[in-house]
Amino acid sequence: MNMERIKPHLPWLTLVLLVALVGIANPTFLNPAGLIVLASDVVPLFIMALGMTFAIYIGGIDLSVQQLANLVTVIATVFLMSFGIWVAVLCILAGALFGAVSGFVTTRLYVPSFVSTLALGFVALSGAKWLSGQRALHMDAEQRDATFGWVFERTLGIPNELLIAAGLLAACWFLQSRTTFGRSLKAVGAGELAAVASGLNVDRIKILAFALCGALAAISGLIFSVKLSGGDANLANGFLLLAIVAVLVGGTPLTGGVGGVLNTAIGTLIVMVIRAAMVYLEVDATQQQMIFGIVLIIAIALTIDRSKLKIVK
Repeated sequence: MNMERIKPHLPWLTLVLLVALVGIANPTFLNPAGLIVLASDVVPLFIMALGMTFAIYIGGIDLSVQQLANLVTVIATVFLMSFGIWVAVLCILAGALFGAVSGFVTTRLYVPSFVSTLALGFVALSGAKWLSGQRALHMDAEQRDATFGWVFERTLGIPNELLIAAGLLAACWFLQSRTTFGRSLKAVGAGELAAVASGLNVDRIKILAFALCGALAAISGLIFSVKLSGGDANLANGFLLLAIVAVLVGGTPLTGGVGGVLNTAIGTLIVMVIRAAMVYLEVDATQQQMIFGIVLIIAIALTIDRSKLKIVK
């Protein structure tokens, strides 16, 4: 059987296989209530991966999202009392600004995205440490519940966190699949030189993609901050690797132009199942990172478009 025909279906086939294996090993895993709880727990990670999808979809990468989420947890905690619900707007604008700056440095200063975003990540980390005074901060419980308590309530038995994630997924899918901007993203990811030749403003498209990635990372940090009722310069540590794994395992390769946000939803569920399996098997945190590192290498090997890496002689 042709591997190229199977490749587009690998993400959901992998998900079904993993769910079956974990379900056989631990039948309680398949309990619907438990699955809803697990899905709710990965909402911040999913939203971060959703943003990362746009950066990878155009053939780049954003290594600043974890530190940006950390910065947002601090911003949300520090300014919640002063701005109330408007602190969400402040956080999203800060994320979009960081992302846009990353895109500007990448496109206008010709710095590779992994370098520019890594550098902006250090800027965000320093900002978080300065704003927090290098200590863990705690939200006022009454203010948090009054402002963001609805995030953790349920509607028709479904956690509002999942509804927020579903709404963002639908919006991102529409943006990717049903707009001129989305088609431009695909064109840039499929072949930047061809996109330039067709008259697209590639620099602007890339800057907007990175700004969108930063805004979603900010939403991820905001939800995580409210969930844990506080902020810290290290609160979201560990998210970066998992977000990249979710995107790549879902079928969006580092070379871009293929996959998209629906694939990332499947990839995040795969990450969720793997994490749950490792918890059941009592794998410690250090070994979990090692396993996800191996999964990342396998995902890159299976999804990358090697034709784009060939050197023309």
